[in-house]
Amino acid sequence: MNLEEKSLAVLEVFKELEAEAKQFTSESGLSCMTGCGACCANPQIPASPLEFLPLAFDFYRKGIADSILSFLDSEEASENCIVYRAHSMDGKLGYCSNYAFRGMICRLFGASARKNKYGSKDIIICKILKEQKKEAFQAATQRINQDLEIPTASRYYMYLDEIDESLTRQMPINKAIAFALELVLRYKFYEKGEMMEET
Repeated sequence: MNLEEKSLAVLEVFKELEAEAKQFTSESGLSCMTGCGACCANPQIPASPLEFLPLAFDFYRKGIADSILSFLDSEEASENCIVYRAHSMDGKLGYCSNYAFRGMICRLFGASARKNKYGSKDIIICKILKEQKKEAFQAATQRINQDLEIPTASRYYMYLDEIDESLTRQMPINKAIAFALELVLRYKFYEKGEMMEET
């Protein structure tokens, strides 16, 4: 698989996850609060370059990959996710400016589960949702171990491993995006060189 094919394979994983997550949030009522960006305002969000290949290719198609990579490498860059747009002083209200190509971590949070040490499923969710939608959270916590389907994070990370395990190493989110941009820019540079040799 070349880099572009890997990006398309990641999008297929996202498509499957999206369908499962949508079903879960619809049945549980545990969708994120409108305008909340508290989890996006965390510079320590772990992510992998592979999950941001689709975003990097989107930036390349828009002709902004070089400038975004330069900005990420500069002193001016915020540690928060480059595509997050904050609307409040504390940064906890805002939106994703490239929602269609957000990473795996962004898709899993609030709509997936992990196994705890007792073998039961726990929803991967924030404190805000736990408090604001307490009843829905408690009901969903009980139901995911009975009759309510929920995506499991480990399964989807395994899908990414199958695409390219070497690109699934976790790092802070902006570093993962920068790494993905470097890969795409290098790939496109060599692709152009090959096309020129053929003509």
